[in-house]
Amino acid sequence: MDNLVPGWLDNGDGETGRDERGLGRWIRRSLAGGMLGLALYAGYESDREPEILRERYTYPDSRFVTVDGLAVHYRDVGPEDPDAPTLVCCHGVFASLHTWEGWTEELSDEVRIVSLDLPGFGLTGPHPQGHNGIQETVDFLAAFLDAVGIERASLAGSSRGGEIAWRFAVDYPDRVDRLVLVGAAGYPRTETRWLRRVRDLGPLSWPLRHLTPRTLTLLAVRKAYGNPARMAPETVTRYHDLLLRAGNRDAIADLDVQTGDRSADVPRVNTPTLVLWGSEDAIIPPAHGERFAREIAGAELVVYEGLGHIPMEEDPTRTAPDVRSFLLDGE
Repeated sequence: MDNLVPGWLDNGDGETGRDERGLGRWIRRSLAGGMLGLALYAGYESDREPEILRERYTYPDSRFVTVDGLAVHYRDVGPEDPDAPTLVCCHGVFASLHTWEGWTEELSDEVRIVSLDLPGFGLTGPHPQGHNGIQETVDFLAAFLDAVGIERASLAGSSRGGEIAWRFAVDYPDRVDRLVLVGAAGYPRTETRWLRRVRDLGPLSWPLRHLTPRTLTLLAVRKAYGNPARMAPETVTRYHDLLLRAGNRDAIADLDVQTGDRSADVPRVNTPTLVLWGSEDAIIPPAHGERFAREIAGAELVVYEGLGHIPMEEDPTRTAPDVRSFLLDGE
């Protein structure tokens, strides 16, 4: 009769026995596989349907305009005075126009605040042709301004949105009055290479694109705040839900924030510029803010003690007055 003893019970000389090392390896691999399976199951998040998210995260004054075949979610809030300054606000990676809510509430009595969900983020979702890169978004912003009838405005940008804003000021100088950079990107950083690595994995990047538990979002938002105690639970939920909007995770994973380094163009910014930074910024160090202030002629730098990467969201009542003065009081 054939030997039916499993290989891990055979001592190698035909006699039944227990190979403890083989058994140990089998157990470890089984446990590791089981733990990986549990992690995959626990971490997997399905896409959120755009229609459901629209119902949950639009404002009463939310609007949508079609640009490049994409329904762009935006807000346009401000005084009735046609001569009031206009500030167009661009958010960063993982964020949405909601990050500007505090400034909208603080400033819209005297300033027209226009904020939008950029392609690949928020309720706007991914560009139909995949045009979610920084330079593509700069040109998309010009098309958006055309679509909503804004010929010239001031720009505010946070993180990646800051790079979009200053690049726009370089490429479209006749359309920019003033520039507000908040923890802005633009100088090379090794921390951004992980996005390229995810993209280069191709089909193997699926787990990194879809294993996005709420805990991961919590850690990301926590890192962006100087004082995590200021984070509201509903803020984390919103970040997480909008990250899961159908197509957004793929768009973010396909970003390559290092492509087309244009940091040498920063000195070409020729518009009054206010640089705002949190002293506890753990994502883009305050030294980058100092460099922006050095390389942009006449730029003013304000550093907020105790605040993190998104000071306009973390403490709008503290940061908005500097923006009001900058926009209303002249150079």
